[in-house]
Parts: sequence; structure tokens; C-alpha cells
Amino acid sequence: MSNVTVTTWSLEQTAPTDLLPAVAPDGDVRIVRAEVSSPEFSRFLYASVGADIRWTDRLDWTYAQWERFLDRPGVETWVAYDRGTPAGYVELEPQDDGVVEIVYFGLIPAFRGRRIGGHLLSYGVARAWDLAERVPGRAETKRVWLHTCSLDGEHAMDNYLRRGFQLFDTEVEEKPDVATPGPWSGARAV
Repeated sequence: MSNVTVTTWSLEQTAPTDLLPAVAPDGDVRIVRAEVSSPEFSRFLYASVGADIRWTDRLDWTYAQWERFLDRPGVETWVAYDRGTPAGYVELEPQDDGVVEIVYFGLIPAFRGRRIGGHLLSYGVARAWDLAERVPGRAETKRVWLHTCSLDGEHAMDNYLRRGFQLFDTEVEEKPDVATPGPWSGARAV
């Protein structure tokens, strides 16, 4: 198996005023919290958004692993819909000491390039900053962070920087060049 060089950048915001919101896109784009824990839906979003950018770490998760993650206090999934169709999502995971990680964020390929991504990221970051309002006993958010890498979409880093994130760490490593089965695994090629 061959390897690929992957650069991973970690970015953060340390105050709600760091957020530079994007303009909402034209049309009927809505962002809704998935309030019912659904491993099926979360796996659909993960596989559909990450299929072409090598998201593989959760592909072998069992139903029980999805359930355990989604049922953790404060984990939230916010989904963007374009005219009723899921277009992408942002997943928040609270950590210790008022830290919230944006664990996953992205759009299904057919919805990229429509200005939905900046809007969804802005909304998701705002929800990370006000997470304590929805989670009893949760400390106020003091820091929101995420990581992106050279395998992510070509506009990912620019979107994060435009939303006010600041780079705090860079790592370069060799990783196995793993082909992703995509959202259509098991289907015959046309």
C-alpha cells in the first residue's frame, strides 16, 4: 500500500467575537438541529460528505459505537437543508474546561459552491459558542477549535480563516493512501 503526505492544521477561536459570519445564501436553505439521536442518519451524513475527501475513521463503526457517541451530553449535529434535502452538516463535541470541538463539518458534493458552506459553518460556530445554553450544567464556552487537512475540500481552509479562525498548530505525516468506498459502497458501477 502506498502512502500520502498529509498536512493537518488546527485552528481556533477564543472568543465569540472572533466569529466573522458569512452571508446567508439565496434560496430556501435552513439549518436544523438533529435532536433525535439517529446512527443511521449520522452515518449517512458522514459517508455522503466525506466520500470524496477520504473520511474513513468512522466507516467501520458499529451501530452501538454511533449510539454511544451521539448520546454523549452536549454532542450536537446541525444539518443544512436546501429546499428540504440534506446538504451538509456540522457536528459539535464538548470537551473539558469550556472547549467545544467542531469534529466534522462539510457539504455533500452536489451542494458545494453554492455559498451554503460559509453559512453552515457560521451557524455551527455560533452554536458552539452558545452550547451551554442548551446543556444543563455545561460551563460557558471559552474556546472553539477544529482541524482540517490537505485531503479536505479545496475551499475548507479559506472558509475557516474567513470565519475568524486562527491557526495554532500544523503537523505533517505520512498516512496510508486508503481508497474510500463512498456513500455507494456495495453498489455496482454504472
